[in-house]
Amino acid sequence: MKNVGMKAESYRTAVATGILYAPAHCIELLRNGNTEKGDALKTARIAGILAAKRTDELIPLCHPLPIYRADVEYELFEQHVFITATVETIGPTGVEMEALTAVSLAGLTLYDMLKPHCEPEDLCLDQCKLAKKKGGKSHYTRALKDAIPASIIVLSDTVAAGKKPDTAGLNVLEILQEANFKEIAYQVIPDSPEQLLALIEQQKNHYPLILTVGGTGLGPKDLTVETLQPLMKREIPGLMEASRSFGQKRTPYAALSRGVAGYIDQSLVITLPGSRQGAKESLIAIQPALIHLFDVQKNIPHAGGYQ
Repeated sequence: MKNVGMKAESYRTAVATGILYAPAHCIELLRNGNTEKGDALKTARIAGILAAKRTDELIPLCHPLPIYRADVEYELFEQHVFITATVETIGPTGVEMEALTAVSLAGLTLYDMLKPHCEPEDLCLDQCKLAKKKGGKSHYTRALKDAIPASIIVLSDTVAAGKKPDTAGLNVLEILQEANFKEIAYQVIPDSPEQLLALIEQQKNHYPLILTVGGTGLGPKDLTVETLQPLMKREIPGLMEASRSFGQKRTPYAALSRGVAGYIDQSLVITLPGSRQGAKESLIAIQPALIHLFDVQKNIPHAGGYQ
C-alpha cells in the first residue's frame, strides 16, 4: 500500500458514470419500481453508497477514507440507464475508486434485479469510467507554472563548523527544485543574528522567496524568529498555523516550533525548523499555498536586483 502519510489533506470529489443497457420493458419496470424483487433504483442506490464506504475492503490496496458524501443518481432512457455516482471526502488521497465502485455496484444491483425479466444477453453493464475529480495534486498544484528564484539560509553552528552535514537544508532545496524554483541560493551560517540580518538585507527584494532553516525552537541560540519577525511588515500567520497543524499530526513536538512567515520588503520570508523532518513537513504543508501565491502574484522580484 502506498504511503500517503506525508500528503496534506484536502477536500476531494470524484464523479463516476456507467451505463446499463436493458430492454424497454425493463426500463419501464425501473421507472415504476415494479421488479419482482422490489424497487430496483432505490435498492441499487443503497448498494452503491455502501460500496463507496467499503471500497478499501473490496480493492486490496485502497486506503480507508472518511466518506462525507456518497450518492447515486439515474437518468432513464428508452433502452438504457445512465448511472452517476458522486463521492466526497477530506483526506490525503482521492476517492476515484470509491466513485467507480459505487457505479459498478449500483449497476450490478440493477442487473441482478432485472435479470428475472429478460434474457441474459439483453443486459449489459458498460462504460464505467471516471467523469471528474477535484482536489489533491490535480487541483492544488505543487509546482510553479513559471520558474522563479529562491534562497535557503541554514542556521547551525555545528554544520557551519563542518562538524556534521546539513540534511534539512538540502532536503528543502530538493523540494524547491521539484516545485520548479530556479537559481536557488543556498548558504550555511552559524546561529548568528548578525549574519542572518546581513544576509536578509542583501537578499531581500532579490528573491521572491527566502527560507531559513533552523533557530525556531526554544534553545538559547534559537533566535531566528526574534531576529526576523520585527522586520516583517505583513505577516501571514496561516502558513505557520498550517505547518504546525500538519506536523502535530505526526509528532507532538511540532507544537514547540515558533516559526513565522511574512514579507520583508518584497521578499516572502518563512522560518522552517532545523530538523530534516520538521523542515520537510513544514514545507510540504504549505507548498500548495506558496505555489498559488506565486502563480497569481504579479511584479515579483528577480535574482540580480532588478524588478
